[in-house]
Amino acid sequence: MKTPPQYASHKLLVANRGEIAVRIIRTAHRLGIPTIAVYTRSDATAPHVVLANEAVPLRPDNEDPVSNARGYLDADAILTICKQRGVTLVHPGYGFLSENARFAQLVVDAGITWLGPQPATIESMGLKHRARELAVEVAVPLVPGSESLLRDVEEAVGLANEVGYPVMLKSTAGGGGMGLVLCTNTEDLRGKFASTQARAQSLFHNDGVFIERYFPAARHVEVQVFGDGCGHAIHMGERECSVQRRHQKVVEEAPSPFMLRHPAIRRNMWAAAVRLAEHVNYDSAGTVEFLVDDATGEFFFLEMNTRLQVEHPVTEQINPGLDIVELMILQGVMKHDCPRASTVLHHPALDQRIYDTPPGGRRHHAIEVRVYCENPAAQFKPCPGVLQQVEFPKYDWLRVETWVETGTTITPYFDPLACKLVVTAPDRREAITRLSQVLSETQIYGPPNNIQYLRAICESQVFKEGAATTAFLDTFNFSPRAFAVMSGGLETTVQDYPGRRIGLGIPRSGPMDSLAFRLANIIVGNEIGTEGLELTLTGCRLVFHTTAVIAVTGAAVKVTVNGEEVPMWARVIVPADGKLILGNASGFGMRMYLAIKGGFPEIPRYLGSKSTSLGLGGYQGRALAAGDQIALGDCEPSGALPHISLPVSSIPSYLTDWTVHVLVGPHCDPTFIAPDGISEFFATKWTVSSASNRMGVRLDGPRIVWARETGGEGGSHPSNILDNGYAFGTVNVNGDTPVILTNEGPDMGGYACVCTVASADMWKLGQLRAGSTVQFRRISHEQAVELLRTQNTLTKTLAEYNASLAPWMAPELDDFTTDPRLHVIAADATHGRPSVVFRQAGDSAILVEFGEMTLDFAIRARIHAFETEVRRRKLPGVHFDSLVTSQASLLAALVDSEASLPSNVKSLVFPGRKITFPVVLDDRWNREALDKYMRSIRDNAVYLPSNIEYLARNNGLQSAQDALKQLVNTDWLVLGVGFYLACPFLVPIDPRCRMVGQKMNPSRTYTPRGAIGIAGVVAAIYPIESPGGYQLYGRTLPPWQTWGKGYDFRPDSPWLLRPFDQVAWEVVGEEEYIQLEARFDAGQYGFKVEETTFSMAEYAAFVDTVGTEIVTFKSQQAQGIEHEEARGDRIASSLTAQVWKINCTAGDAVNHAEQVLVILEAMKTEVNIEAGEEFVGRRVKGLGRGVREGGSVSAGDVLVYFD
Repeated sequence: MKTPPQYASHKLLVANRGEIAVRIIRTAHRLGIPTIAVYTRSDATAPHVVLANEAVPLRPDNEDPVSNARGYLDADAILTICKQRGVTLVHPGYGFLSENARFAQLVVDAGITWLGPQPATIESMGLKHRARELAVEVAVPLVPGSESLLRDVEEAVGLANEVGYPVMLKSTAGGGGMGLVLCTNTEDLRGKFASTQARAQSLFHNDGVFIERYFPAARHVEVQVFGDGCGHAIHMGERECSVQRRHQKVVEEAPSPFMLRHPAIRRNMWAAAVRLAEHVNYDSAGTVEFLVDDATGEFFFLEMNTRLQVEHPVTEQINPGLDIVELMILQGVMKHDCPRASTVLHHPALDQRIYDTPPGGRRHHAIEVRVYCENPAAQFKPCPGVLQQVEFPKYDWLRVETWVETGTTITPYFDPLACKLVVTAPDRREAITRLSQVLSETQIYGPPNNIQYLRAICESQVFKEGAATTAFLDTFNFSPRAFAVMSGGLETTVQDYPGRRIGLGIPRSGPMDSLAFRLANIIVGNEIGTEGLELTLTGCRLVFHTTAVIAVTGAAVKVTVNGEEVPMWARVIVPADGKLILGNASGFGMRMYLAIKGGFPEIPRYLGSKSTSLGLGGYQGRALAAGDQIALGDCEPSGALPHISLPVSSIPSYLTDWTVHVLVGPHCDPTFIAPDGISEFFATKWTVSSASNRMGVRLDGPRIVWARETGGEGGSHPSNILDNGYAFGTVNVNGDTPVILTNEGPDMGGYACVCTVASADMWKLGQLRAGSTVQFRRISHEQAVELLRTQNTLTKTLAEYNASLAPWMAPELDDFTTDPRLHVIAADATHGRPSVVFRQAGDSAILVEFGEMTLDFAIRARIHAFETEVRRRKLPGVHFDSLVTSQASLLAALVDSEASLPSNVKSLVFPGRKITFPVVLDDRWNREALDKYMRSIRDNAVYLPSNIEYLARNNGLQSAQDALKQLVNTDWLVLGVGFYLACPFLVPIDPRCRMVGQKMNPSRTYTPRGAIGIAGVVAAIYPIESPGGYQLYGRTLPPWQTWGKGYDFRPDSPWLLRPFDQVAWEVVGEEEYIQLEARFDAGQYGFKVEETTFSMAEYAAFVDTVGTEIVTFKSQQAQGIEHEEARGDRIASSLTAQVWKINCTAGDAVNHAEQVLVILEAMKTEVNIEAGEEFVGRRVKGLGRGVREGGSVSAGDVLVYFD
């Protein structure tokens, strides 16, 4: 922004936030005046902070969010910033300090220009009794009432008897509808007088009160004025603000529909407003407010607002080209530069003739509504939360004043105003039509707001006729099309079907029992994938504000509507104001489903789905809780919906002993599991663990009989493999614990997978309850596809014809054994081609393995080339729809794609990008995470207290600084993206920098987002705050931006990195990082991105040139690893305690990480000492000195030694 010469010496500070701060900055920038924003912690990335030329935090050392938020009221702090930053102009906006005479005086005394009236004027008009006195002096009519402040209740009662009831008891220092109390009789007045004084003292530090006659049928009309501070003022017309709730304006319009019908009264009101402004030598913009008797047209002075009004845009809209903020700024600049008292601003917009337009001469009508995040159905309770979707329509006649966007958090610390919508039209009738249209098209989805309420007002006959008075909303009936949550139960979430199908570690989500979910939707007449509620184990209590058609399916549960029991698996009508209660699941099922006709239209889709997933999607990314309200669609019954009640034979059976059909593979072969182990696995009735959840169903049972001792480079346990893709529903073996990966589970990882649940049986996983049993029954791919086809045909039949269904429980098929290896290509050493194994991974996925289980750049390059070829051929990929594409045809196409690759990958060149990330090494946030880990989880391990020092020792380096230097001295190659929220996995391109380290065990419960850590030879950048076990050494900006904000992200792809991108590091300090993080969160940070390539030939040549150094590095690395393993061949006690029980002896093998070796007792609490991941597969060498049952140990004493 280039500053014009006349403004070169100026700098404008906006002492406000939200939409008004944005609006002021917009005009200042148009004029070319530099701006300064102030902000509190919760506003650190708000638009006004981003838009301003400079931004300064308020109370930066105050970490309490409540007291920190009061920074906008800290006059002394703001004044200090003004002085430090060379501010010449201060605009206070509205609210906060805008009518604080002390603050205005401080600004003026500091030689800074206050963009508003003089402090004395603010003080006089801020005291309503003084304002009334000034109004009387120039014959401005007053509401009958007090001539001065009331001395006591007796004076109040006497005056009220003279004026006549009802009366309004008012605080002289009040504002914004606060400090007003209606009294209908003497007893009422006596009862409220003292409490009103006390509240006034608490709110405004002034207990002065006075009385005015209350007019139950009145209009609220105000006149915009602008004064030069030298005794001259003009009016800019009136605005009507009669539509109010709790004395706060909701709808404002100009001109006033009442005044258009009473032009003489209108002119008199204009003149009265100007007289008062000139009487007090008013300076800048202000508003004179009047009460108008709807019956007689008499008007009475209420108060003068000595600031810019919230509703000023409607005045600007009916006067094209008018910018009131511009006038305030220009007058302030002139007074600052030419401080002579006689200097006045000459501007075309200050010509009174522009605004003295007769009713018939006005060509514009404007209406403004205020959109608040508040719940009109709950007494307008503020509703903080995340705005999950914000979209405004775009029209030439629509003005949107806002500060929110998708991803904005409405905090509880400030007024919940989200935006102002202002429509302009040739006449009022058309303006109302346009306003109704805009309100129907505006999408502000997240916590409840008043848009439906505003639309109801707009479409009411009273409003259309211009007949609304200040009492209009007191009796306005409004019932939202929504239900309110009285109790959300254990876990009630919004889900849709089939959920997300993106991959990249973005959870699929959706209903765990998709069959019951789809049937519920069919029963109410929805599309089968329409969003509904999933309830886990316990029910919920809901109140419907409107009549709705519902259906409850899933586990058996008692369902009542207004206390009357209603059936499950049937269409039920809940009346308006009806209470729906779902009890707790009985029998053997685990989850219930509630479908509502029309779904939840104001739950936005996130990455293609409305499903709730670990902080994303659904309603606020979480389970429903008491006080939530969900908007409904077309939920009422209609003649087109015949009654449906499923016959008993068509309702799925929920059991305690389940048989689940699976397809073997991908790793169910003698390479991984011994033949006896395979037989035992499928013969076992596994018990469902209480640790199961939506990420996976954990199973308890016998140990797996493995065919190998270790996982090689994948890890020390035979279940470990190098990271590979996981199919949905695969049975993943973590150590010796089978886990069925379900809706929130990872889509890649480093453990073998025995079998995969057939798609037609996936619904059963949602009903598995802790303690029930599961036996896996192997079937062929053809059988699995036929089961799925039959199931889909039955649901389609019901949806289309409302026919009764055959029983859902398909017959148990005979056990079918087969080799999961669908096709094997042997290695060709002559031509340098690795082996390739195509493995069955359920009925809708094929896992393709290249080469041996080792990390090899050449292998990874071949995989990338293969993926590129598959995309080029537009094949469905390794995940496919088995009802559309046959396994055999896809397998043939994949095999042919692999065959088309060159034998030698050295000729391959991969396009990519080189992206530079700022990095703070050995940062305080990671150190805090480790400190928390040591205090709460584990305080003694080879990698503690410093992960970086451990990495240095483990890789044979001299110091932590040497390790850090080596980690950033090379670019890194992105080998894969996935696991969770597109987490990137990277490896240093330079082999001399490839450090190795073990995972922390147990894992941390907290890791900062953007943390960088190493496990094995691979590094990861954590996309969000999460648990984790990688060894941490630095922090960068996360490669994930939830809402897709920023130059390098999009809402439909909020991740940054792709395979074969290269990452370079730029070391920065912590303070610089904080600034970069704030820009990143605000969507204003741009990564340095360069197009590049990765040449396998160049890489091979580089490796050859540094071959000797690589050998040297690997040698010292091996020595470091050996030394660390020697240090880590023991488990020590983390506390002083008694040895209660010893569960191991010399020679015992450690079979899984959770194996309890010793049980300690301290303060009457048992403490299990588990083996941990690093000792799986090793044998106990012996116990520590003096370790015996009944003996005692001190913190740090060795408990167990290992070979």
